[in-house]
Amino acid sequence: MEYKSLSRLVYLAAGLYVAIWFTHEIIDVILLVFFAIVITIVLNAPVTWLEKRKMPRTLASLLVFFGVLAMFGLVGWMVVPKIVTQVKLLIINLPEYMDNLNHRLAAWLGDFGVSKEKSVASSTAITDQLPPLINQLGRYSMGAVQNVLMTIFFFCIVIYMLINPRPLLELYISCFPEDKKEKATEAFANASVMTIGWMWSNILAGAFRATVVWFFLYLMNIPGVWVWAGVTFFAELIPKIGFYIMAVPPILIALSISPVTALWVAVFYLALDELIGDFIIPRIRSKTMKIHPVPILVMLIAMAAAFGIMGAFIATPLTAFIKAFYESFFKKKQDDEKNNLYFDRMLLKKK
Repeated sequence: MEYKSLSRLVYLAAGLYVAIWFTHEIIDVILLVFFAIVITIVLNAPVTWLEKRKMPRTLASLLVFFGVLAMFGLVGWMVVPKIVTQVKLLIINLPEYMDNLNHRLAAWLGDFGVSKEKSVASSTAITDQLPPLINQLGRYSMGAVQNVLMTIFFFCIVIYMLINPRPLLELYISCFPEDKKEKATEAFANASVMTIGWMWSNILAGAFRATVVWFFLYLMNIPGVWVWAGVTFFAELIPKIGFYIMAVPPILIALSISPVTALWVAVFYLALDELIGDFIIPRIRSKTMKIHPVPILVMLIAMAAAFGIMGAFIATPLTAFIKAFYESFFKKKQDDEKNNLYFDRMLLKKK
């Protein structure tokens, strides 16, 4: 009897090890599939709208999918060549920008024991390392082919889920017992509403930010305006931290030109972030997400640390799904008045 129990324990441990190993090996695919589900949920809104107007779902799905693809392709055709050109110019001029920046930092920090010679030497060392780094970019052709295949795989998943989602929804519902199916349906519906609100608010706010950034940096004669505008648009997908991703590089470039210019650029980015973060985004998301920034930031840091840039992208919709399932399955109805008394006692130490 003890031998059988020990054998079962060994088999269980071996099976668990294999499952963890396999999950670790395919984690990128799992994240990609989850992101495909998010995109499908977002695209399903216009597809459903067309379907309600008597258009067949297959035709509506193809129209929405390829319409969105064509729109992004048109924007890419108009913008990407300019971005590529400016990226090349930034790379060529990067040693000069870094040299100017290091000279300014050396001038400011000289009184605190940092010699200008050391600063210039560090600039020269970094500059000397740039050509080998640039030359290494040609070694990633196989990775580029893999990325293209993964992109095709991603689009195929989205289009198949969009055209015929009912078998997948049936599989999802079948995972729950009969008494839990209503809650599972409610959780998925609420998560879908929050995900759609998140994506469309990011698109609107990102487009607005990118346009304003382009005009301001163009007027300030900051090199690479198309690059920084493009970074601004996509940085909106990474809440809170995205601000630093889009603001720091142009501020450093501006600092290599003039401290006053850098100050104006920094003030501009701070004012823009306050405008978007405090007025525009809350109004757009007020009826959809209703998630406190702290859980989003915690999930963002955890997912970025574990899975890199893809983890950062899916952190917010994943938080929306967790919130929706928690509220449907575990959260109990509470008395708001009693809760406010509890909150006052915790915050103000009232008895």
